[in-house]
Amino acid sequence: MNGFGSYHPAVLFSYYVLAVSFSMFSMHPVIILASVAGGFLLFGAQNGIRKLFKELGFFLVLFLLMSLVNPLFIHNGETVLFFMNDNPITLEAIIYGSMASLMIVGVLLWCRCYGAILTTEKFLYLFGKLIPKLGLILSMVFRFIPLFKVQIRKINQSQKTMGLYATDSVADKIGGGVRVFDSLVSWSMENSIDTADAMKARGYGLPGRTNFTLFRFRKRDGILMAVMGALAAAVFTGFAWGSYGFYYYPYVAEISRDIQSAAAYLIVLAFMCIPGILELKEKVSWNYLKSKI
Repeated sequence: MNGFGSYHPAVLFSYYVLAVSFSMFSMHPVIILASVAGGFLLFGAQNGIRKLFKELGFFLVLFLLMSLVNPLFIHNGETVLFFMNDNPITLEAIIYGSMASLMIVGVLLWCRCYGAILTTEKFLYLFGKLIPKLGLILSMVFRFIPLFKVQIRKINQSQKTMGLYATDSVADKIGGGVRVFDSLVSWSMENSIDTADAMKARGYGLPGRTNFTLFRFRKRDGILMAVMGALAAAVFTGFAWGSYGFYYYPYVAEISRDIQSAAAYLIVLAFMCIPGILELKEKVSWNYLKSKI
């Protein structure tokens, strides 16, 4: 498979840093929507449509909850819709909350995709020599996030098998959750110590140590890096020219529709869709080759 994850770790890391930065540091609706679209495209290409729709419910609930919180606490804006406990609920606050929620959803999507593509091995290849201790800690943190989900399920099933969930009462469920959390913390601490000791015994961080896997920077890595650099430079230029400027208070600004702004929007959309397009291209090619067997 020669999808996006098969590129050099430096290319992958550079892309994710830029994609998350563009998503986090701009509240322009076009950038936020482009980030969410690119994240969903990559997630769907990686995991399939069925898994995408399964996860869509979680992101939808998160979006609705965060969208409703902002107008309850922020009352700025000139378009008052109604009053709640003598506090105005404004249209601008609702729109801002919705855009902020979409931004967080987009960042979470990129983080989910990041963990599947930029593996621990690739992360250690990049930072194992430069910052060995910090690189090891960060790689362990990223690795423990999916491991926690698996371990929680194992601990919960073990406790059910042992009959520790005697009833379906709320108190029993809370007590079971506390036991699961306590076991999870103990397991994570023991596992992290074992991992650190094993890495030290194998000479991790010593001068002259080589990597198990050698990632060669090939021609296609250079081409993708050049395309990414050109698009990122164009996005930074758009920020400098104010093409991505936007405000929500005291009223919501209009989205610019001139040629310069349209070009800036297409550039950021193209940048966000790079990994998803590469993954889809590889999946289509792979399925086509399998159909010929």
